Amino acid sequence: MHNPCKKISLLLPLSWLCLVVANPAFASPQQMDEALRTRLVKAINDSKSFNDKFLAEVWLTDMSLRMRRYIKNSDDRIRILRVLHEESARADIPPEMVLAVIETESAFNRYAISSVGARGLMQIMPFWLREIGKPGEDLFDIRINLRIGCTILRYYLDKEKNDKRKALARYNGSVGKRKYSDKVFNALSRRWYRQ
Repeated sequence: MHNPCKKISLLLPLSWLCLVVANPAFASPQQMDEALRTRLVKAINDSKSFNDKFLAEVWLTDMSLRMRRYIKNSDDRIRILRVLHEESARADIPPEMVLAVIETESAFNRYAISSVGARGLMQIMPFWLREIGKPGEDLFDIRINLRIGCTILRYYLDKEKNDKRKALARYNGSVGKRKYSDKVFNALSRRWYRQ
């Protein structure tokens, strides 16, 4: 059986893989905040979707065109965008910000694996699944990955009183540094801004 994860992990640049090494979102279970664990368990059982069909189609079309440099198949792009919009709405995060985080974390490679084992679009560590009582789930599943990633990011936004720069630094494990946040903001302004 072909394992796309092994092949893809070899293609990732070393500098990108190093971004997640010190990430608190990927910290060991012993370091996990109980409030974050509670939020993740609640998020797994919650969902939202588009409220306005016309606006949904406009947004999906626009973002799909912007995403095609990363994902060639239009059906795959739309599927990711639908789930991303739903999960970002559930977590009350602008979907464009989530797109910028994904570009920075995995370049939209849903099978990405970091050198420390973080997986998928938003680079989630496998121990999270055990911690929230879902050890059999698959972090390469788009919905699971985005739900956990958006929940973690929302938690850090709340913890940092909605200071996006500080929350992104926490997500990346680079508290007090600007490099990761600047990369996300750069991707947001270059490609994922709202028109």
